[in-house]
Amino acid sequence: RAEFPEERLFPIAADLDKTHAFPRDIVAELAELGLLGMNVSEERGGAGMDAVSYAVAMEEISRGCASTGVIMSVQNSLYCAPVDAFCADDAVAADAVAADYLAPFVRGDKIGCFGLSEPGNGSDAGAASTMARDAGDHWVLNGSKAWISNALEADAAVVFATTDKSLRHKGISAFVVPCDAEGFSRGAPEDKLGIRACSTASLILEDVKVPKSHLLGKEGEGFKIAMKTLDGGRIGVASQALGIAQASLDVAAKYAGDRTAFG
Repeated sequence: RAEFPEERLFPIAADLDKTHAFPRDIVAELAELGLLGMNVSEERGGAGMDAVSYAVAMEEISRGCASTGVIMSVQNSLYCAPVDAFCADDAVAADAVAADYLAPFVRGDKIGCFGLSEPGNGSDAGAASTMARDAGDHWVLNGSKAWISNALEADAAVVFATTDKSLRHKGISAFVVPCDAEGFSRGAPEDKLGIRACSTASLILEDVKVPKSHLLGKEGEGFKIAMKTLDGGRIGVASQALGIAQASLDVAAKYAGDRTAFG
C-alpha cells in the first residue's frame, strides 16, 4: 500500500528508535504485503519480484522508518536470498531445508540474520576465523560473529566458516544454523547511535552441531555465496539510504516552510 509509511511507520519510528523496540507487529504486516520474500520464487512462497520492485519497496519502507528498513533488508537480501539460491543440491533435502528455513521467514513467522563479520576480520569473507569441522553425519561449528543485524530476534542465521584453512578463501563454506541449537548464544546488544529498533549483537558458536543438509551450496563455495549475497545486499542498502535521504529532505523542507524567525 502506497500509504503504509505515512500511516504505520511515521507515527512510531521515533519511539521505536528511542526504546530499541523490535517492531514485531510491523514485521507481520510487511509479510502480509509480500515484502519479506520479495525475490523468492512463488513456488517457495515468495513474491517472485525483480530487483527494481525490491529497491522501490525498500526505499519507501526506509523513508518511513530506518530501523524497519534494515530489518526488511536483512530478511530479504542477506537471509532469504542465499537460503533460496543455495539450499542443498539434493532436491528432497532442498525442499526440506526450504520448508523449515525459508517458508516461515517469508511468512514473517521467523526472523533471519547473516553471520559474516568477525571481531578481527570485519566483513572479509575470505578470512573467517570461525571453523567448521566435518564430524561424519554433521558439522561442528566454533567461533563468533560480530555486529550482526537482527541478532537478538533471529531464529536462524546464515553463517560462514572455514572448512579447509589451507585453501584460504576457497576453503570457506556457508551454513544455515538454527539459533536454538545447543551451544549457540548471543552477546549483549550494541548501543548504537541510530537504527536502534533493529538489534545488533554478536553470535557465539561453541561446538554447534549442524546437519549436513544445512550446508549452502557445496563445501568451499562460501566465499562465492558471500560475494553474491552482498551484491544483492547493496541494492537494499542503497535503497535504504535513498529512503532516509528523502525523509530528511521532506522534514527539512517542511521545517523551513513553517519556521518563523525574527518575530
